[in-house]
Amino acid sequence: MGTVILIDDLRSFVDGRPAEVARTSAEGVELLRRHRADRIDELWLDHDLGGEDTTWPVVELLELAAFEQHPFDVGVVLIHSANPPGGAKMLQALRRWGYPVRLAAGSPLVGYIDG
Repeated sequence: MGTVILIDDLRSFVDGRPAEVARTSAEGVELLRRHRADRIDELWLDHDLGGEDTTWPVVELLELAAFEQHPFDVGVVLIHSANPPGGAKMLQALRRWGYPVRLAAGSPLVGYIDG
């Protein structure tokens, strides 16, 4: 398996698959910047990241890169948010810029395993 990134404040992959995890939007932005020149096979996005934090700064970074004609190389963006309106808005924004994106709300692959 290639590079997998999960941006979620609480959940992890229940099957223990190797992934780089960001728990805040700032960590997510930094993680994507570190992988700017790399292929990201799977990018998993939650919408709400605790308190007032959301994944929108990550979405905006992806949008800006596409606007500048140099989108991130992402195999698939999977939006696994339990917030249907937030997930739908992220899906719409990323599809607009040509990213391959799917809704994965309720996916059994991510869950609360850290206690």
